[in-house]
Amino acid sequence: MKILAVGDVVGAPGRDAVKALVPILRAKHKIDFCIVNCENVAGGAGVTPKTAQELLGTAGVDMLTSGQHIWRYREIGPYMDAEPRLLKPANYPKGTPGVGSYVYTARNGTKVGVINLLGRVFMGVDALDDPFRIGMKQIEEMRKQTPVVVVDMHAEATSEKIVMGWYLDGHVSAVVGTHTHIQTADERILPKGTAYLTDLGMTGPYDSVIGRQVEPVMDKFLTGMPNRFDVATGNVKLCGAIIEVDPGTGKAFKIERVQEQFGD
Repeated sequence: MKILAVGDVVGAPGRDAVKALVPILRAKHKIDFCIVNCENVAGGAGVTPKTAQELLGTAGVDMLTSGQHIWRYREIGPYMDAEPRLLKPANYPKGTPGVGSYVYTARNGTKVGVINLLGRVFMGVDALDDPFRIGMKQIEEMRKQTPVVVVDMHAEATSEKIVMGWYLDGHVSAVVGTHTHIQTADERILPKGTAYLTDLGMTGPYDSVIGRQVEPVMDKFLTGMPNRFDVATGNVKLCGAIIEVDPGTGKAFKIERVQEQFGD
């Protein structure tokens, strides 16, 4: 089976790219299952019920993952309690809304488990549980239903993502990283059959500083003064990866980076 994983979607330009390009990619590559990281989808940081439903509905996305900006909008909590296809990082403490992992049936009938984890290095988030032990525990539970499991490791440090790949090698079908908005070129199949990529990249405007208008960010670096960082608009691309998995064993045998231009 083929799984499409799409990296951090930024603002309206990113949403438009997903809605336009995911159906095309699904048809062209015969994609069975699609995962999208949506934590920057609403105004460049956070997600609202409306923007989440936009991706799960008209865009044809099967599952949404997130990151440290998931709680930016208060109304997202009740929505997540009712919609398990939008994941929070599983290593947030008990008592936070929503779920961190979920098993969903793909178009080809295969059950796919997805888990979202949040790194602890350089992320500035308090009270996180250990993503390694929490991740393994929830993965073991999902594997009772299916051998096909995909991990979104939302983290800043490449070392933390790489360690997660090696730690979960043979236990999951894929470990793909998000958060840095820069697609890496280290895709590979690890020795025990887990596909790995340090970062899927950004889906949004590339004439920017990781999705934001260049001038205000540049001014911040030059002067140190606070500034408003609005979402940019130019040169929009969708970035991610296509992972091919044996649905019987859950082992991956191919991972290929994707970068698709949207609009002019």
